[in-house]
Amino acid sequence: MSILERAVQEIADEMRKRTDRGQVASYIPELARVDPNAFGLAVIDAEGNVAAAGDADTPFSIQSISKVFTLTLALGKAGDRLWKRVGREPSGSAFNSIVQLEHEKGIPRNPFINAGAIAVTDLILSGHQPREALGEILRFMQFVADDYSIAIDDKVAASEERTGYRNVALANYMKSFGVLDNPVNFTLGVYYHHCAISMSCRQLAMAGRFLSRAGRNPTTGHVVIPAERARRINAVMLMCGHYDGSGEFAYRVGLPGKSGVGGGILAVAPGKASIAVWSPGLDPAGNSRLGQLALEMLTKRLGWSIFA
Repeated sequence: MSILERAVQEIADEMRKRTDRGQVASYIPELARVDPNAFGLAVIDAEGNVAAAGDADTPFSIQSISKVFTLTLALGKAGDRLWKRVGREPSGSAFNSIVQLEHEKGIPRNPFINAGAIAVTDLILSGHQPREALGEILRFMQFVADDYSIAIDDKVAASEERTGYRNVALANYMKSFGVLDNPVNFTLGVYYHHCAISMSCRQLAMAGRFLSRAGRNPTTGHVVIPAERARRINAVMLMCGHYDGSGEFAYRVGLPGKSGVGGGILAVAPGKASIAVWSPGLDPAGNSRLGQLALEMLTKRLGWSIFA
């Protein structure tokens, strides 16, 4: 057993014993049904070695982790023009705050809070039908993960549509400022569905490899995005990837990362590894409680913090 495999297995074993798991996201009814005792961890290093433990092959709703991939697509379409409709600064507020959006005249603080991700989705949608835009997002996820079995959980998407009143408010508010170009219901439909993509830790770690390898697909060597863009996406992940808990995550884990209220976290150790962890219980900021702890333990053991 390699050092990496031993570390992953021992961390997973320790997380299984923990009782301080946080609370599953109950405001999306389908997510409230997830087993709070689940825990999975998968790491793919620079050489392509995979270390996985726990429920690493159990699919879960990636939720806001999909925003990393929609941001990648939107930058490919619009380049730096994207930053005219969404900022790059940490929010310091809840992921669905409307107060901050009002104060900043409809321009979301960053692409990872809900308002920002809705604006990014709207850019991807422009010139397409919703089904076409969603298909493009899903195909990109499948491509970078090298797994065409990845799919959308329609029950989760429908559950989000039924209860997404705050997102409707955010989208309409941005529409009033001209930030959104498309009909609000079209943009939100695509948004809910890409957040409802279902993946396992192993699939998610595979999908994140290009961000750990300067924009290249390590399997084929092909450039997915330019190296400079990969660095910038990682920078936004570090500053904004955990909502108003982003500073704490950077302090404790020291890696770019993006969380989702399904309990997943994608983390990137540039030049070293792509990491995915899943534990459904969340802290008050909406981030996986044990997922953060597991990543902190992993980076300490392997010396992977970018601040080391």
